[in-house]
Amino acid sequence: MKKNAVYPGTFDPITNGHISIIERGAKLFDHLIILVAIRNEKDTLFSLEERTEMVKCAVSRLKNVSVEPFKSLLAEYMKEHHIKFVLRGLRAVSDFDYELQMALINNELDHEICAVFLAAQKEYIFLSSTIIREIASYGGDVSKFVPECINNKIIKKIRSKHVHNG
Repeated sequence: MKKNAVYPGTFDPITNGHISIIERGAKLFDHLIILVAIRNEKDTLFSLEERTEMVKCAVSRLKNVSVEPFKSLLAEYMKEHHIKFVLRGLRAVSDFDYELQMALINNELDHEICAVFLAAQKEYIFLSSTIIREIASYGGDVSKFVPECINNKIIKKIRSKHVHNG
């Protein structure tokens, strides 16, 4: 039986820290599905479609990784697709607190779900999509923090947002 896993997130935008988790996860599992989530309570810079396309661009070289938009409860998606493993990255203790809660509730919803945690590599511990958006909004260079194919999309989106917001 193949070991498949999902790696859910908003990826607004995807960062090199996410890519590090994806690359290492792709070595652990036969197939890794990146689930790009819609988040009703979270304002996103990019639409679900834009984020899905950006993630596809960033992981296109990884043959056992696929990308899907995601609009349902994670436990339901995993049950429907017969997937037992959810991959999550941890940067700090605060991440662990949140991720442990999520792992426990997902396991309560479906006892077959197993969370697999990967620690962030030290060069990415400080990195988050929120920080990338903040730096970019002030015109800062984020090119060393995001995949090359994403950098120009961030710049273009920030510029268009500034034009529309006056």
